[in-house]
Amino acid sequence: MSIRKRRAGDDGRDCGTRIDELFEMPSPFPDEPGIVRLMEPAWRSEDELAAALVSGAYPKPFVFEHDGLRSIYFGSFRFQQSEMRIAAPHALELAYTQGMMAFLLFNPRPRSVSLLGLGGGSLAKFCYRHLPGATITVLELDPDVIALREAFLVPPDDARFRIVCGDAIEHLARREQRADVLIVDLFDEHGLATALTTSGFYHDAHATLTGNGVMVMNIAGDKAMYAAHVARIREVFDDGVIAMSVREDGNFLLFAFRDSSFAPRWKWMKAIASELQGRMGLDFPRFAQLLERGHHMRLAQRMSA
Repeated sequence: MSIRKRRAGDDGRDCGTRIDELFEMPSPFPDEPGIVRLMEPAWRSEDELAAALVSGAYPKPFVFEHDGLRSIYFGSFRFQQSEMRIAAPHALELAYTQGMMAFLLFNPRPRSVSLLGLGGGSLAKFCYRHLPGATITVLELDPDVIALREAFLVPPDDARFRIVCGDAIEHLARREQRADVLIVDLFDEHGLATALTTSGFYHDAHATLTGNGVMVMNIAGDKAMYAAHVARIREVFDDGVIAMSVREDGNFLLFAFRDSSFAPRWKWMKAIASELQGRMGLDFPRFAQLLERGHHMRLAQRMSA
């Protein structure tokens, strides 16, 4: 099957790539049955593509599908970026993505949300569906990831939703817009993006947030790789940080507050969690418990030590 990598709409924007336009082949990964779909023309050699995928040399994101699940990977089968259940494409399948929505316990009705990193668009879709009063901006560096938006049923741009192809670090440095919520899920081929600590990214993130704003960040990998990030966030946010463990995925989530004097009202949060659970179907009461535990255990401080 051939692919038109960029189908322009009437306004010249990239409309994405449909799943039926992708090059399809059986999974070349040992012990991982399924289907792989790639942004490649029909004349490409399946054997060559298989060899590049297995070796980790394939340079583009690709789609993997098995047992009713569709995932996006970056270059190697080790780096899964998102997962979607085909029968429920707007649900949050991975535990850490569900946990990232716990920012709603601190601000149940944000007016502006910025997401750094698109992946398969799980969080973008969920926010678009469940936060009708919010404008949502997604920053994604890789145009090939954006080109796969239709394969994961990411909605088209409209008056309150847009995907911007660009460097999130540079975008925040320009400080062109403010956000009540900043969702950070930025990884490179080595794990958590090292450029975040070697730039002024965390200062810019702090400045981007509104007065009562919150940044939620996905943390994964070896402690030696992420401790410097946590330490920097604590410094910039004046230790106004709470960490939450997501044991199902082996991740941690950091919640950093623009107002460092912000003190969560844990008793009142139970009512908020119950209302959010009924509205969105996620286990917000459990998120509240994990956040309170992380706060009392000073988990963020221990992660940076």
